[in-house]
Amino acid sequence: MAVAPDGHVTDMKTTWAPHEEHGDLSTAERKELPDSAYAFPGKRKEPLTDASHVRNALARFDQVQDVTDAERDQAFANIRAAAEHYGVDVAEDDWRQLGTRSHTRNPAH
Repeated sequence: MAVAPDGHVTDMKTTWAPHEEHGDLSTAERKELPDSAYAFPGKRKEPLTDASHVRNALARFDQVQDVTDAERDQAFANIRAAAEHYGVDVAEDDWRQLGTRSHTRNPAH
C-alpha cells in the first residue's frame, strides 16, 4: 500500500472478483452474489457484474452514503479492477478525482 502526498492510501488491494451473473439482476439474484462482486463489499453496494454496472458505480460513487474514506478507497480499487476486466477506461487515479473530470472517455469527442 502506498500513501499519496496528501496522506490518502493508494494502490489498495482489491477484493473484487468476476462473477458469472451479468446484466440487470433481480433482487433475488443480487442477494445471491458474493461480497466480492460489489465495489463496497462490506456494505454490498454497487455490484460490478459487467461493464454497464462498472460505469454506473463510477457515476454514482459520490451518492453512496454511510461509508468511510477507507471503504471508498477499497471500492475504487475494486471498480478499477472490474473496469480493467470489462474493458472500461477510467481516467481517474483516485476516487477523490471523480466529479472533477469525466471518468470515461467520451467517444463523441
